[in-house]
Amino acid sequence: MNDDRWMSVDQMEERLGRNIRATRLAQDLSQSELADRANVSLGAVKSLEKGRGSTITTFVKVMRALGQQSWIDTVRPPSRAFNPLDLLAAQERPPRPSERQRVSRARRSEERRG
Repeated sequence: MNDDRWMSVDQMEERLGRNIRATRLAQDLSQSELADRANVSLGAVKSLEKGRGSTITTFVKVMRALGQQSWIDTVRPPSRAFNPLDLLAAQERPPRPSERQRVSRARRSEERRG
């Protein structure tokens, strides 16, 4: 089983570089063409594709030039299905008017008599 949590930073950079290269090739672009589109140096594209590190600016420019800017939406916390702290907070707050239980008429009559 391949668990990405145990990948080294170098392995992650290499994987990212391979994915960028594959995307570039799928779009039938040379490294030089991508560098021109992204307004970065050819060396920056080569370095990025080889997983040798890069700046965030270069990465963003290259992803935009490849039409892959939606990657930014993957860098966010997952939606929360259940958080026990939310449950605790709900128990501590007073009920909303729509959540209050109504006393039945029979019970009200008993309370008036007693």
